[in-house]
Amino acid sequence: MNAPQSTYSAQAETRDPHAAQAAAIAQATRRTFLGSLAGGAAAFSLGGIALTELLGRDAAASNTPVAPDPLAPHAPHFAARAKNVIYIHLAGSPSQLELFDYKPELTRFNGQSCPDEYIKGEKFAFIKGHPTLLGPVHQFARAGRAGLWTSDLLPHFRTIEDEVCVINSMTTDQFNHAPAQLLLHTGEARFGSASFGSWVGYGLGSESRDLPAFIVLVSGDKTPDAGKSVWGSGFLPSVYQGVQCRASGDPVLYVKDPEGMLRETRRATIDAIAALGRAGVARHGDRETEARIAQYELAYRMQMAVPEAMDITRETPATIQEYGASPGTPSLANSCLLARRLVERGVRFVQLYDWGWDGHGTNPSDDLLTQLPKKCGEMDRPVAALIRDLRRRGLLDETLVIWGGEFGRTPVAEYRDGNKAFLGRDHHPHAFTMWMAGGGVKGGSVHGATDELGYRIARDPVRVKDFQATVLHLLGLDHLKLGYMHAGLNHRLTGVQGDAKVVQGLLA
Repeated sequence: MNAPQSTYSAQAETRDPHAAQAAAIAQATRRTFLGSLAGGAAAFSLGGIALTELLGRDAAASNTPVAPDPLAPHAPHFAARAKNVIYIHLAGSPSQLELFDYKPELTRFNGQSCPDEYIKGEKFAFIKGHPTLLGPVHQFARAGRAGLWTSDLLPHFRTIEDEVCVINSMTTDQFNHAPAQLLLHTGEARFGSASFGSWVGYGLGSESRDLPAFIVLVSGDKTPDAGKSVWGSGFLPSVYQGVQCRASGDPVLYVKDPEGMLRETRRATIDAIAALGRAGVARHGDRETEARIAQYELAYRMQMAVPEAMDITRETPATIQEYGASPGTPSLANSCLLARRLVERGVRFVQLYDWGWDGHGTNPSDDLLTQLPKKCGEMDRPVAALIRDLRRRGLLDETLVIWGGEFGRTPVAEYRDGNKAFLGRDHHPHAFTMWMAGGGVKGGSVHGATDELGYRIARDPVRVKDFQATVLHLLGLDHLKLGYMHAGLNHRLTGVQGDAKVVQGLLA
């Protein structure tokens, strides 16, 4: 046992000035002690056998070799239309019937009993009994060269319609928030899978050496119902998980060095930890150790890069005003402006979560007449400003902007517990709206359609997995080739079944 270790130490010392120190420390670590049980006289002990099996399993955890820097840029499978993604998720899900899916027939039959054929065998999250149809409570009009129908709640959106592809035929199989959010963002309706941004970072790496590949910004006072799992790395190495940044205080918790620690001391500490980690990797091939080394290095560089990137006071007053941003205050407006700054600096995937879009109509804080206009007022201006700003700076053609919630809202009124004082709609998985702009998307278009009441998809349905496959395609990634071996399965964002399809109708 001793001879191979000595050989390794001598070789490593020529590559890394900290290797000798690491090798000496390694002799005293618990990992080395346990590792020694796998050989010599203890080779047949239960502990030795178990450890050997676990280490072998970790080393074979993926069919992809470990790169020295897991976030180094990777070539896509084919020529990409987009390089970066800004994904704006409205947690709770806005009503497509008040914003994008114009249904005159729903207005005509407003207040009438919903036809039996629509609700036979149907399960709602909250509606009980036989519901009544609810027509749109806000006005629609056409705008843009394509003449898209949009709500009067979105006056700023009407200035960017020609950049946008509206998908009125999204459909999902989940009608509760957390499972629907997990399905949309991780490909599975249960916890434990890797998120969209993590998959993109795993497939393409990062163009920024000093910032994470995947950054998350949260507004609206709360995280999504599914929690931070929607930006977790799941079974992928942890270096690919989303890094949540804040609009006030330190952008990232503990990004600063402790009081009294010199920058040189921090550098020496990280070098020593990295050398010790590499010694373990050389013995056992543990991918997670490589990921941790990369995370330490990235965190060190982030200490300088993140404060600069997150400081929107560096923007011109005109730009801040266009977005309606307010430096130091968490808001969707700030998040949109920060998203532009981050993709400018090479961040691959920026995820914006804004909470407060669950319009059940149980009180003024979740109804269609008070809360929806309030939230649209907070969202419409900065989102439109983001699209215009990206276009002016020459970034929109290579940046894919995505907007939407996790499902839709019912064409029938909820009237929970018979309360008709407020107007709202229940969760609706059968049909909802999302839109995309830039990054190879067919602007100024509408894809798909619902039936005359907006209840089910009538033309060109887009399942969640089809949507995911299409986004990956725009990034130059074949969803069938982007896989990771875990628990004996080749996992993919679009599922192990392999039945997802790229929606060609969304592409320019």
